[in-house]
Amino acid sequence: MLNRRVARFIGVRSARLVLLLAGVAVGAFLLLEASPLDPVDAYVGAEIARVGPEQRAMIAERWGFDDPAPVKFARWIGNVAQGDLGTSSIFNAPVTEVISTRFRTSLTLLAAAWVLSGIIGFTFGVIAAMRRDRLADKVIRWLAYTFASAPTFWVGLLMLTFFAVQLGWAPVCCATPIGVDPATATLGQRLAHLALPAITLSLIGIAPIALHTREQVIDVLASDHVTFARAQGEKGWPLIRHRVLRNAAVPAFTLQFASLSELLGGSILAEQVFNYPGLGRATVEAGLRGDLPLLLGIALFAALFVYIGNLLGDIIATRIDPRISLLDRKVGS
Repeated sequence: MLNRRVARFIGVRSARLVLLLAGVAVGAFLLLEASPLDPVDAYVGAEIARVGPEQRAMIAERWGFDDPAPVKFARWIGNVAQGDLGTSSIFNAPVTEVISTRFRTSLTLLAAAWVLSGIIGFTFGVIAAMRRDRLADKVIRWLAYTFASAPTFWVGLLMLTFFAVQLGWAPVCCATPIGVDPATATLGQRLAHLALPAITLSLIGIAPIALHTREQVIDVLASDHVTFARAQGEKGWPLIRHRVLRNAAVPAFTLQFASLSELLGGSILAEQVFNYPGLGRATVEAGLRGDLPLLLGIALFAALFVYIGNLLGDIIATRIDPRISLLDRKVGS
């Protein structure tokens, strides 16, 4: 019986993933085809005035810009089915290679921002619940609402102007010092260049985790088993640690993994502000220069990344709270 449930779970999850990727592929392709951007002009850039009609025709033929949309989609989807996402027109390299190289750089930024937002958000939520309606609670809620409403691009510019330009505490751009081979950059240099982008990006995830954790802790504190523990003499931090944290951690972890999509989207703006050479900046470059294969490849990769993140969140939730069965959870939750 258990093996049948496991097989059904895997089959349903796999089918949902295939349908998700198919929907993303079709939707992204239609949106990009509807773009008014001329692909040849975008590909050549500022030198387009020097390109004659014959050269334009050669460029269009080389990259298939003039092919009908159904032909381009059929050719692309056929290559994807064989594991080939095509060739990036602006990087002149396979899309899989560009995504792999750029994502390795973005992964450090995303991981740092993800950990920071989770730790700070959860801590703020617990403190706010323990100090409900007091000064600490009001300050934390004000910060959470401020972080939630502040655009990443604007926050990044403020951080860059104040900490990098005026105070000189951090580098103004890039993942490594300018003129230094990334392969020879030290750990300290990489961390110095990572700090501001990671802090800026982490602000996206602090607010929802803090506010959700606050409500969850308040509900747990009002539960019968906590009331009984208080009657037995438990109070303060020992009560929170033994009776509350585990119950509050499950929804916080689920929400934390669900925030991966927001972090991935926010990285586009953060990397653009700090000139960080990751996947987000590659997305902007591909959009400005009409690199259709790279944009479609990034869209598929982003969907897969977020789906796996949500699945990991479900799995970790079952490890934290044994009462939760992964097989009983609704698919896609």
